[in-house]
Amino acid sequence: MDAQVRSVLRRVIQRIPNKNIENLLKKWNCLSADQLCALDYTRPKWMIVEQVTSFCEENRLNLKHITNLEMIYHIENPDKGVWHACQLTEAQGMDDAVGVDLTQFKEQFKAHLHGVVRHISIKIKKHEDEAIWIRIAWGDNFSKPNHLKPTYVVHHLHTSYVFISNLMAKHKIFLCQALVIATKHGSIKDGHLSTRSLTAMRELLLRRYQQVFPNAHSRILQERNTLPSHPCIGKEHSEHEEMRYQMSCEAFGHGPTPKLETAVYRLETRYRGNGNHTLSDREEFFRGVVRFSSSSLLDSLRHCVASGMAEGPVTPLLSAITQRGRNYFVITDKGPGVSSQASAQRA
Repeated sequence: MDAQVRSVLRRVIQRIPNKNIENLLKKWNCLSADQLCALDYTRPKWMIVEQVTSFCEENRLNLKHITNLEMIYHIENPDKGVWHACQLTEAQGMDDAVGVDLTQFKEQFKAHLHGVVRHISIKIKKHEDEAIWIRIAWGDNFSKPNHLKPTYVVHHLHTSYVFISNLMAKHKIFLCQALVIATKHGSIKDGHLSTRSLTAMRELLLRRYQQVFPNAHSRILQERNTLPSHPCIGKEHSEHEEMRYQMSCEAFGHGPTPKLETAVYRLETRYRGNGNHTLSDREEFFRGVVRFSSSSLLDSLRHCVASGMAEGPVTPLLSAITQRGRNYFVITDKGPGVSSQASAQRA
């Protein structure tokens, strides 16, 4: 193995907790049973790395095998790094969009990128949940692909969403063109959703969480366990409590919610008060950024509404996180929107 292959292998092994290395190497299926048994996973990480590297050299493994191990690691740990969502638009026809299969996707995707980038390495793998995982190591006309900083792309065929991690601005146009061609769409746009958890992003956009819809006949979720209240005041407060809980679940879901960590609101507004002419006559926008952070933002917002800490009904500025599948907004005098200029800077 050359220096680059060894570097990729060491980086992958160093990221894996010792308790998970054995299971990952078994899934990789490139080391013999005797070699796996010879590894002592209680030893310091650097010693494990050296021993695994020695076994790989003994088995004459090459870059293809090592990048496969890296892909297995990322598939098993989807909540590493920062992911950005994009959405494919303008399908060329319902029959064509539905009819895209994996083989056709692979051929057209690779053909386009190989046609526009001279040195590039592309690896595509289909996971059990029907997700297509793509690893791209970018090079250019003068340098070979950099396998230490690959781009990862995840796409579920027959959906319009694409999830991207570690993409440089100069490569964005090539990747977007390849995705549009391979999926038979007309264009692709920024989804204005980014997070460290690919799992949360997919749950939110693909609606893989328990949603609650307005119901005029039942304001409370029957499965909720309510705490006993004082008999004299229980009736007075129960209706308000039920209504708050119903509103919170309609806005942010019931049960486990996608674990988003942040929501960002960029303000571009004018002063609207009457008491200060200096501010009200100001032509420039007041600019600022409001950022909500939590280990589970949707759970926190739901609790604020349900407990009465935040007044109902839920403002569209917050409910838009789930309804529109975004966590980046621009607030202007015309209302919440998305600034294309701001999005380009973030990308």
